[in-house]
Amino acid sequence: MSVLLISTYMSLSSWGSEQLRSHLSSFSSQAGQHDAKLSASGAHRVPAKTFMDGLHTLEDVRKYAHVGFDGNLYPPTFYPAEVNKLPRARAAFLVLARNSDADDLRETMRAVEDRFNRKFGYPWIFLNNEPFDDDFKNEIKRWTRAKVEFGVIPKEHWSYPDHIDQVHAAAQREMLEENDVIYGGSESYRHMCRFNSGFFYDHPLTQNLDYYWRVEPETRLYCDIDYDPFLFMYLNNKKYGFTITIQEFEETIPTLWPKTRDFIADHPEYIAKDDARWFITDDGPDGSFDQDYNLCHFWSNFEIADLNFFRGKAYRDYFEFLDKDGGFFYERWGDAPVHSIAASLFLNRSELHHFEDIGYFHPGATHCPANKRLFHDTGKCLCKPDESDDLDEYLCMRQWWRTSIEGEPKRD
Repeated sequence: MSVLLISTYMSLSSWGSEQLRSHLSSFSSQAGQHDAKLSASGAHRVPAKTFMDGLHTLEDVRKYAHVGFDGNLYPPTFYPAEVNKLPRARAAFLVLARNSDADDLRETMRAVEDRFNRKFGYPWIFLNNEPFDDDFKNEIKRWTRAKVEFGVIPKEHWSYPDHIDQVHAAAQREMLEENDVIYGGSESYRHMCRFNSGFFYDHPLTQNLDYYWRVEPETRLYCDIDYDPFLFMYLNNKKYGFTITIQEFEETIPTLWPKTRDFIADHPEYIAKDDARWFITDDGPDGSFDQDYNLCHFWSNFEIADLNFFRGKAYRDYFEFLDKDGGFFYERWGDAPVHSIAASLFLNRSELHHFEDIGYFHPGATHCPANKRLFHDTGKCLCKPDESDDLDEYLCMRQWWRTSIEGEPKRD
């Protein structure tokens, strides 16, 4: 029985048996302080160390068995997040959603829970520019055992600031829509991009957080994540993490880079010592800012990042500078290029991280880990390496690999 239990626990992480025994002994004193608890279904939950020490034969399980909903005896149940005693970061999943998004979030949330969060139990935060209805809340709570909070975005963060000429903004939307620019005519999309660029890190529900993991409807995780990415960020002093890089539609941001150059000229002190400008420009790692933006950005529908980077003076000043210019409404500036330009210039390369090991899908692009031996022969990933879009010409992984410290990942 002990062998079976160790095998089950090891499936929760990539540690070997020696590390597992060491880990269990480190929290055995904690586990011994708690009596067996009843779950919502009435099932006994037994502290891991006590349970392992007390069982030697299959018959030993009987004293911990409980009568289930159908009158039969059931062995003790384990919820992995309760067994995992690692410290947790001050972090949460952050989801911007509408009441109509519930169906599209079902499989997304289950993928996150099954691939990662059932082992760690991080909370979920849902934000909307209008109150969530009871149907949405009840549906969302069915798909996770973790804590869930629902918040409303303040009106001033989802409306026109006083300096915006709304007549001109409407004319610009109409022009972009006539030119078939994606979301060119959408007013709500612009409010969303402005909020995701400049206000999410100040929402009351994020104030006790250091890290967030952005999740969007209709996305999928394809690989088991057996470690805590938030702790990875902390241990390695990473500030911004991503999975997919892609090019922006040029017609949506014609003045974003010129305005960024103006900001840099006013604030050269914000440029990091070892910045990642070679990702967003094509004139080499030491190139000047006179060259054009190459449109590459980290696709922000998946990002794991340090909120304190966005709360810092450099990023705040940059956003406020852009916001006063009006490009979120007069053009269609997205939060992805804004985040990416800021991270590439204000952070050192060592503070940026590509989560190569996290297989991820968003409608339009897929990232699948390249190394077959590490991620596919081991049964960790559902996707296939040749299904990954990393080498597509429209994506920017080559630009990232030339810029990053780690370089291109090994493929076998």
